[in-house]
Amino acid sequence: MDVEAFRRDGALRLAGLLSATQVEALSALAGNGPGARLRNAGLTTLLETATQAAKSLIGEAATPVRAVLFDKTSEANWAVAWHQDRTIVVRERREVDGFGPWSRKDGLQHVAPPIAVLEGMATLRLHLDPCGADNAPLKVALGSHHLGRVSAGEAAARAAKHPLMVCLAQVGDVWAYSTPILHASERAKTPSRRRVLQVDYAAAALAGGLQWAGIEG
Repeated sequence: MDVEAFRRDGALRLAGLLSATQVEALSALAGNGPGARLRNAGLTTLLETATQAAKSLIGEAATPVRAVLFDKTSEANWAVAWHQDRTIVVRERREVDGFGPWSRKDGLQHVAPPIAVLEGMATLRLHLDPCGADNAPLKVALGSHHLGRVSAGEAAARAAKHPLMVCLAQVGDVWAYSTPILHASERAKTPSRRRVLQVDYAAAALAGGLQWAGIEG
């Protein structure tokens, strides 16, 4: 695994990381909507291979702290503008300096942490279906994870100054990203089912008594 490339570029393809058995088990997960946040008993066990990869990238303490199942189909086919992932999920709200604003999604407590928290994280996208050029692959701006916090209004212009990577994938491939990397995706041109399980990993505790919500139901 090219950890130095991950640190430099903020993106790394882990081709064929998942076995057919693992893909089948993860494909059986049910979500509520096309971008459902998952908290399933036993999910940590299903993610053991991905977690080992995350440990190599951000440290042995890496643990999954959020899982979102994106299920893009011809009926649910959307585009996402250039942006950074800016929130984390915690067990309960506590007023801590540098954390905010707060929001609730799918009944879970979300908060925007200091950028240093995001910079220490990794996001792994586990491909349960093939993702070709016409099926809305993620686009990332290589090296943009070094920019610090980027406002939504500036994201596209800042991304344009960096090399573009189009993240094509086969079933079982995993793309690993530094969590604050600028990324976007278009609507699928020839939509077919494209399921991606996105898992955020962290290797450090949170400040002020805040606790990661985790992924176990």
